[in-house]
Amino acid sequence: MSPAPIGVNSAAAVIARMLKALEVDRVFGLCGGHIMPIWMRLDAEGIRIIDVRDERAAVYMAHAYGQLSGKPGVALVTAGPGVTNAMTGIANAHVSRAPVMILSGVPPRPQLNRGALQDLDHVGMVKGITRFALTVHEAKLVPRAMNQAWAMALGNSGDEPGPVFLDFPTDTLRADIPPAEQGDEPAHRITHSEIHADPTLVSEAADLISHARRPLVVGGRGARAAKPELEEFLAASGAVFLDTGECKGVLADDHPGLVNAMRATAMGEADLVITLGRKLDFQLAYGSPAVFSAARWLRIADNVAELQDNRRGAVELLASPRLALRALTAAGRGRASSVDQAWRDRLCAGHAERSAQLASDMATAGDGSDGRMHPNRLLAEVQRAIGDDAVVVADGGDFLAFARVGIRCGTYLDPGPLGCIGVGTSFGIGAALACPQRTVAVLTGDGAFGLNAMEIDTAVRHGVPVLVVVANNGAWQIEVHDQRTTHGKVVGTRLQHADHAAMARAFGAHGERVESAEQLPLAIERAMAVIRSGQPALLDVLVSGEPVSSDAKSGLAWVPDLQALAAWDDAERRWRAGTARIGIVK
Repeated sequence: MSPAPIGVNSAAAVIARMLKALEVDRVFGLCGGHIMPIWMRLDAEGIRIIDVRDERAAVYMAHAYGQLSGKPGVALVTAGPGVTNAMTGIANAHVSRAPVMILSGVPPRPQLNRGALQDLDHVGMVKGITRFALTVHEAKLVPRAMNQAWAMALGNSGDEPGPVFLDFPTDTLRADIPPAEQGDEPAHRITHSEIHADPTLVSEAADLISHARRPLVVGGRGARAAKPELEEFLAASGAVFLDTGECKGVLADDHPGLVNAMRATAMGEADLVITLGRKLDFQLAYGSPAVFSAARWLRIADNVAELQDNRRGAVELLASPRLALRALTAAGRGRASSVDQAWRDRLCAGHAERSAQLASDMATAGDGSDGRMHPNRLLAEVQRAIGDDAVVVADGGDFLAFARVGIRCGTYLDPGPLGCIGVGTSFGIGAALACPQRTVAVLTGDGAFGLNAMEIDTAVRHGVPVLVVVANNGAWQIEVHDQRTTHGKVVGTRLQHADHAAMARAFGAHGERVESAEQLPLAIERAMAVIRSGQPALLDVLVSGEPVSSDAKSGLAWVPDLQALAAWDDAERRWRAGTARIGIVK
């Protein structure tokens, strides 16, 4: 018997209408029978489906789209391998605190737990990497589950934002929900709830700030939506600002308070560290006194997970960062500042000097002895073409390290604290769809590109104008460097200098291979003309493997015992030894 069309009162139709009410205009997915009812009802509601080549990519795209659009991205993946493929994307969103809704299906209820096709316990698998996970067995419970999941993705439960997961038996999706039971909860009103800071704690925090000689603000997820408040606070307080990647671009690269190029000095000398929605993870030495010396801490976040991890604050403000900054600026008016101006001037001047020197060095970086281009020369030419306000996605290991330090942009995305390389092309597609008026450039190593290279096909089919630049050194270069240095031989970390441009052309994209610095400017010009016409372009650029990136030098590849970076690991050992001698640590 042929299946009947999916009715307008079906659970699938209700899901589609709720997404429409939540202003979801795109869903990223890969089709399958278990989710076909939702798939077809999304189309009926006029919600565009971006069909991908791998479910990881669907979640990656939803992640980037959500981060740039300001509301959760939505991915729709089928049962069994559809969900297992998606799990890497879900895990990355989980660690990155990115709001994503993942929808899936399971076999019809009469077939559950009997060995049906693609019958797996999805919820059991994803529970540890989601904020909320549920199988909705009854059609009439669909509206409540959708509302709850959406709110939890946004972090409205008081927890950090992140991915949520719902799946539905296929017969449940086909079942009708009587109109009276479809729910009258106003889905369109479910937005992120802002939290005002406790006035008493604001006053205590203002005291900390007014007495600080060397205040340092460390930006995280919470700074992204707080640009004007952050700029006003920095001007009023005299604090300097360090971005650690989660909010790169929130301040212009020539902002007078920026000290990124003086990171080690700023972290080691600050006497007050103010975090804005930033976990103290490996990128911040877990907040260790071995790296941050005797600094006091002011933690600001809209959830406890970003407020109390690893190093407690002298004051902890549970509040929306932008509202907290606004309150702190107001509370500081009329208070005398204690900022050591000479310290501030030294850091800011050092940052400006180092940044200018880096830009000059990048533009003139010579070829390696192998005759191939320096990665920094590639980045300098791309920078000239895309300007300073582009959306940049950096991906990979070695090349990402060069790009993170050397590129200027208005918005920045990368694999995040999970180190989930391979996101580049997918993030770029999601970003380009979220920001159609902005240039989007993916800067990726060749190893990372290969993990999701097929999504060039997705970009072509959907006419997504994204520039993909592959730095092709034929290796997993950080590991090559570590193996050669530590072990004296290279094992299983070499790749071909594959012709990625030919692959892009096979999919219908503009693809061009660049073998020398002299060829690069015109090649970039041609690629930019293509993306301005509304189509994707890929440049496969041969680069030298000889230059050693900052991450390759730092110890990330060989994974020190106590800290992520070798210098911090040494400092931690010295600090622990010293405190043990005086009886602080046993």
